[in-house]
Amino acid sequence: MRFAYFLAVFSLWPALSVAADRAQWTQWRGNDRTCSVAQSEWPTSLKPEHLKEVYKIPLGPSYSGPIVSENKVFVTETVNKENEVTRALDRDTGKELWKVEWPGAMSVPFFAAANGSWIRATPVFDGKRLFVPGMLDVLVTLDAETGKELWRVDFREKFETVGQTFGFVCSPLVDEGFIYVQTSGGLVKLNCETGEMAWRGLKEAGGMMGGAFSSPMLATLAGTKQLVIQTRAKLCGVSPESGEELWSVAIPSFRDMNILTPTIIGDRIFTSSYGGGALMYEVTKSDAGFAASELWKNKTEAYMSSPVVVDGKIYLHLRNRRFCCLDPATGEALWRTTPFGEYWSMAVNGTKVLALDSAGDLILFDANPTEYKEIDKFHVSDASTWAHVAVADGQIFVRALDSLILYDWK
Repeated sequence: MRFAYFLAVFSLWPALSVAADRAQWTQWRGNDRTCSVAQSEWPTSLKPEHLKEVYKIPLGPSYSGPIVSENKVFVTETVNKENEVTRALDRDTGKELWKVEWPGAMSVPFFAAANGSWIRATPVFDGKRLFVPGMLDVLVTLDAETGKELWRVDFREKFETVGQTFGFVCSPLVDEGFIYVQTSGGLVKLNCETGEMAWRGLKEAGGMMGGAFSSPMLATLAGTKQLVIQTRAKLCGVSPESGEELWSVAIPSFRDMNILTPTIIGDRIFTSSYGGGALMYEVTKSDAGFAASELWKNKTEAYMSSPVVVDGKIYLHLRNRRFCCLDPATGEALWRTTPFGEYWSMAVNGTKVLALDSAGDLILFDANPTEYKEIDKFHVSDASTWAHVAVADGQIFVRALDSLILYDWK
């Protein structure tokens, strides 16, 4: 009996070890915010022999991308236009492990109503806690194992602001025990353990309609670690320690629609806006301080889809729904496609890119600077798929507007 017991225990050990080493997708645009996936080479097909649906869990609407830990997947939803809900599901089976909710409904302006009024920002997972941004400028921090609320900050109450016209859209960033996020009234740094505010900066951020769309990046530019922030009106570098603005440049756009997450390439920063075109800046430092110099500008207009960089080239979904490859040295479009859907989210493995089109299609293509080379395409949902795709350990997590779908891609 003892032998049988030890045999049973040790037979489980390899499976437990594998689970402990599983790849995760912990925040907006992946673990390092570049959409990169470091794992064995992807299959070259999205056909049934490689792509198998494991489960489909019905959910209320949300644009939050799924967050994937070693054994859970976290999703949000807006229910009955009244409450915001966060669920933890078993990563492999979809079984609900816990569920929490709070009042959190609002209505976006009429000209944006076609895209709904449900929760938008993507949570972030720091290994122990899940930080969930609610539409009404509230940040709720939950114990990832139990769902117990640890702390929350109501920014409207704290700063006596009226909230953001389009709701809380910026997806928070966690680094070294602190969380950074653009919310009503500026950029905020909070202690992950307590929720205590370390500083509040960029108080002028907000623009015509209030709030921010873009999500922060951390980068070392001109030898200095800094936050790269795109507000509704400008692109700037901010000291993580003090909140001091190190440099800034105005970014023109239609109705302050600066939405993209800034793209870092060495000491250079790429962005593109609706109505403002595409821009590349280089950040330098001298005795006089930091400066951001414009390297080039053209009329290439992105809208809501942040690009990826593969082998030094920029791959970008455009406002006109086409997809293009840009040379970062000159801004030249090396190629453009015919139109796709309104929005793409992407994951990158080597030179392969997996895109989720808002029309419900998964698209696998080769990042080739000479031509668009589509490898395969598969329709996954009749409901729209605006939430960012998550890919980890051969699993593809698709958050459709009405469900979470897991595919095993091996």
